[in-house]
Amino acid sequence: MNDSALELHGVSVRAVGRALVSDVDLTVRKGEHWVVLGPNGAGKTTMLSVAATVRHPTSGTARVLGKQLGKVDLRELRRHIGLVAASQRLVDESLLEEEGATAKTVVLTGHTGTSAPLWEQYGPAEHAKAEGLLADLGCKDLADRLFVVCSQGERARVRVARALMADPEILLLDEPFAGLDLPAREDLIEALEELAARPGLATVLVTHHLEEVPATTTHALLMRDARVLAGGPVDETLTGELLSECFGRPLRIDRHDGRFYARRG
Repeated sequence: MNDSALELHGVSVRAVGRALVSDVDLTVRKGEHWVVLGPNGAGKTTMLSVAATVRHPTSGTARVLGKQLGKVDLRELRRHIGLVAASQRLVDESLLEEEGATAKTVVLTGHTGTSAPLWEQYGPAEHAKAEGLLADLGCKDLADRLFVVCSQGERARVRVARALMADPEILLLDEPFAGLDLPAREDLIEALEELAARPGLATVLVTHHLEEVPATTTHALLMRDARVLAGGPVDETLTGELLSECFGRPLRIDRHDGRFYARRG
């Protein structure tokens, strides 16, 4: 039985004559929680876009939930992938804001994977599930609030709830903390840590900041110059030596209650 949620073997992506990702190997197993760290331009988002089936590799092999890209119906596969990415905000949320959607409506659209609600497909079970997910993510009181007036931190948690609506087997998060203040960041980190209680769910989080790594993270991947610098269990990967090499600065790493912190060494 294959317990891999994501397998990248020698994956490279090229565009406009340059390598965005070069020869990446990565295996994420079900129940593992990964963070991908690296400076701007390291290839983190490009790698995640392959995992999300948004982009195909130029070379190499990518398998998501046991299905090889290029040999699978992507529409069916994407139903099992949860994605929270900056690009969604430009497409899905602009329409929802125009229609005066509530936070619960935004979450409900995750059931159908649509930009606008399909009300005929949302019965009592779907409404109850959306409300439950909002409660799980600490924003039960937002259910009837217009999404357009929610704060950035509130929107971030609603986006995660939406991504979970279809019961994905792998959840991909591309810089979900962008634009959040300190309280909102900590609320979202706490919500992500709760996901570790979901049996078999694999998560991959892309971020620039070590302080945003949830305490429940099991593995880390460091990227620099479109390549993988290091990868493996967090204790072996998020070290001062490796992070200093990754970010090109001498760094001192501290850990408290499972959370990591970095300062110049």
